[in-house]
Amino acid sequence: MGNQIRTTILLAVMTVFVVLIGQLLGGRQGMVIALILAAGMNFFSYWYSDKVVLRMYRAHEVRPDQAPEIYDIVKTLSERAGLPMPKIYIIPKESPNAFATGRNPEHAVVAVTEGLLKILDREEIMGVLAHELAHVKNRDILIGSIAATMAGAIMLLATMARWSAIFGGGSSDDDEGGGLGFIGLIAMSIIAPIAAMLIQMAISRSREYLADSTGAGFAGHSEGLARALEKLGAYSVKIPMDANPSTAHMFIVNPLTGKSFMSLFSTHPPLEERVARLRGTKTSGHSAGRTKGNMQSDAKAFWDKLSR
Repeated sequence: MGNQIRTTILLAVMTVFVVLIGQLLGGRQGMVIALILAAGMNFFSYWYSDKVVLRMYRAHEVRPDQAPEIYDIVKTLSERAGLPMPKIYIIPKESPNAFATGRNPEHAVVAVTEGLLKILDREEIMGVLAHELAHVKNRDILIGSIAATMAGAIMLLATMARWSAIFGGGSSDDDEGGGLGFIGLIAMSIIAPIAAMLIQMAISRSREYLADSTGAGFAGHSEGLARALEKLGAYSVKIPMDANPSTAHMFIVNPLTGKSFMSLFSTHPPLEERVARLRGTKTSGHSAGRTKGNMQSDAKAFWDKLSR
């Protein structure tokens, strides 16, 4: 319940930013237009975000006879979680990763990359898929889509505010609360996108921890997911995915690893911390260093395998 309340508050703050920028741009009228824009983007996201992201990564659906092992794992986990059987998609990418999407459990999709299937064993794949089904169970996929579209709306409006300030636009009618003028527009155009990104990060990070814990319960143990996270973290450094930053929060590990600037604004908590929580240990300098060493060793072995 704590996570749900926190998420609601954070989404409400994002809505406030949309309203404030709209008011600065055009008073009450601008505020109404901004709200309509946000509502329209959320409506589109609710109905079509899954199709957009699957098409973005050229994912293709697989039948039970095409991927019997994955289908069997997902079927078993879905029954344990009390969820309808989701559709299964394969992403033609060597970078190992996975995500879940869909507007509700009845229309859910789990997608894994070809690279993930090559490097993980059955227990590790089960851990990853259990994590994704936990997102479905907790309805994180809808919340993530709304957060992403709200952030997109804020960034679009912030860009409009910046250009409006440069060319002397914006609301100047004090009766409509638009008297903040140039300074207000410039300040909001800088602060709002950063705040939106930080809020999106906070929503995603708290729900990754919850999905790890819930997924471990579906799988029956946490070790498979813990090992999978170690491997995925190592390989994503060697083979980063060409991913759209707006979808980074959907993946089980950050697909933008190694892309300097964007990695500073990671939507995921540290892998070492996630692994430590799954194993019931505290992250320390020694354990973090040992995990990093294991990751580097695993990455080198996998890279050598690909080079053969």
